[in-house]
Amino acid sequence: MKTCNPLCSSAHGTNLGFILGLILLALALLALSAGSLQAAVPEAKALESLDDMRAGSGALGDRSAMPGAPLFAQHCAGCHEGQVYKAPHTSWLEMMSVHTLYRSLTEGVMQAQASALSDDNKRDIAEYIAQARLDSAPDEPAVVWCAETVVEKAFNASELTGWGRDTNRFVPHDVAGLSNADLTNLELKWSFGFPGATRARSQPLIAMDTVYVGSQDGTVYAFDLETGCARWTYEARAEVRTGVVLGESQDGSGTLAFFGDIIGTVYAVNARTGEEMWQRSADDHHSATLTGTPAFLDGRLYVPVSSLEVIPAANPEYVCCSFRGHVLALEADSGQTVWDSYSIPAPAVSVGKTSAGVDVLAPSGAPVWTSPTIDKEKNLLLFGTGENYSSPADNNSDSIIAVDLDTGARRWARQTFEGDAWNVACMMANNPNCPEEDGPDYDQASSPLLITTKEGKAFVVAGQKDGRVFALDWQTGQDKYWEVDLGRGSIQGGVHFGMAAAGETVYVPINDMNDTRNGEWLDPGLAKPGLSALNAETGEVLWQHVQESLCPEDRPLCDPGISAPVTALENAVIAGHLDGYVRIYDAKNGDVLWSFNTVRPFETVNGIAATGGGMSGSGPAVGAGHVVLNSGYGLYFHEPGNALLVFAPAGD
Repeated sequence: MKTCNPLCSSAHGTNLGFILGLILLALALLALSAGSLQAAVPEAKALESLDDMRAGSGALGDRSAMPGAPLFAQHCAGCHEGQVYKAPHTSWLEMMSVHTLYRSLTEGVMQAQASALSDDNKRDIAEYIAQARLDSAPDEPAVVWCAETVVEKAFNASELTGWGRDTNRFVPHDVAGLSNADLTNLELKWSFGFPGATRARSQPLIAMDTVYVGSQDGTVYAFDLETGCARWTYEARAEVRTGVVLGESQDGSGTLAFFGDIIGTVYAVNARTGEEMWQRSADDHHSATLTGTPAFLDGRLYVPVSSLEVIPAANPEYVCCSFRGHVLALEADSGQTVWDSYSIPAPAVSVGKTSAGVDVLAPSGAPVWTSPTIDKEKNLLLFGTGENYSSPADNNSDSIIAVDLDTGARRWARQTFEGDAWNVACMMANNPNCPEEDGPDYDQASSPLLITTKEGKAFVVAGQKDGRVFALDWQTGQDKYWEVDLGRGSIQGGVHFGMAAAGETVYVPINDMNDTRNGEWLDPGLAKPGLSALNAETGEVLWQHVQESLCPEDRPLCDPGISAPVTALENAVIAGHLDGYVRIYDAKNGDVLWSFNTVRPFETVNGIAATGGGMSGSGPAVGAGHVVLNSGYGLYFHEPGNALLVFAPAGD
């Protein structure tokens, strides 16, 4: 009898040729950039396996020949190729570090299931899943400890800018602590290398003279802002992709830090010591994940829940799909549920079969990828949704949904793109699990912005992955005041992870990558990667900076677009690009005031080798005279990296 081990998951048999995928992608991108518009367009290629989307695969040679492959097949695959509801998929576990996987087998949640395996067996399985050597990962966080390991600075709620309570990502001058002259005189103050990481995508938070940030191996760090020494660390169960949010407890226990991991666990820890206060699962679905940073307000935590079920759907035998997105409201002191508001009101039901005879469940998906937007005065919470995962598409995908802040009851919903059903099967040739609609996967992946003019007019500004930005009536969502098209769009934007707003000006980052979708080449002549400024009341384009490509031929994963959210100051906007540059733009005209190439090796405070890469998922944090950002995003055709970078004015 096979052992059913929910730690192990199942992409066995869909194993990837990552190196081949990179070569094909590199050749294609070079052909596009080097040729004229009249040159022959290379033949479009679909994904050959899921590993094509993940940096680091193939580093240990032929995956099927690894000693962990037969062990995985014997002890893991039987449960995790869709047969067991709560068993995570391999594509999900591959985003964990090799050390986290090994620890789960030896002393964690999978210890009992793995009891019949030798230690060498456990090592082999962990290395097979992670495609990394265990001896490359430290047993303990590689940090330099501060002399005082407790955060002593008083908590100031005004420091909580960016994601958290304010999705406008605007940092006022008194919080930023940077003059106009400072912004053109920044230098790298210190850097930290995340051990064994290929991506650094947690949104940093600056508060109480401390940098709070999560990491790929699940470690959450509290660094001294000035020196980079660690006051405390906390070990979550899996990668922490979200940002960290701080809030005062209601029971007098002090300042709490909240965050979530990629296996859907929400955490609350003491922000001064790192002591765990509580943890709980946000969803019992096997592919549920937390990508958006929670929002904190008045003793409640509002958690957006998304899903990676689009990935196991690439298996033609997978029954797609059963997840539906939602926002979960929790009592911040205890983690107890207050309300739960779903993007799709009712669970998916069987609606037919694929051409391969596999059941289809629908409607599904509409995940909530990013942070909800809160307006206390209007007692309103807004969140955007992504595509449906299965066909037929319903009227809740690619939508903005408004709910009552107290109860979670839906007030209104506005679908901003109709008929969108997509999963990763659509990136593969002739895969029967691709929905009939075949995308185009035009999520509301950027948090909606609530704007109030000087005259008191309030409305919602939203950006879509198809490149559109528009303004809606906040009371009903039905009246559209204006719409402007700023980009070509694709499955990674258009408008991807986040706009920003300062007063009545909205700053819109455009990604417009030229990579493939469904084996189709996107026209680079229509791409407008870069940053634009809009008048929030009228939609007038105040300026548009289209970034020229500075990508050399030996960096096929380099791209000039902006996938990461941007951060607005009173006179400037800070953006991290997929080409590895962080750029500061003049808010008046879009001129580049300062830039820094993060694709380089760094000397780190912890002695771990670090380099930057493409930036996506998280944006710059600004506060107390510093700019803090993560660099490296080794997924989905982006350049890997593992660097946390902290800048301050030269001489400080």
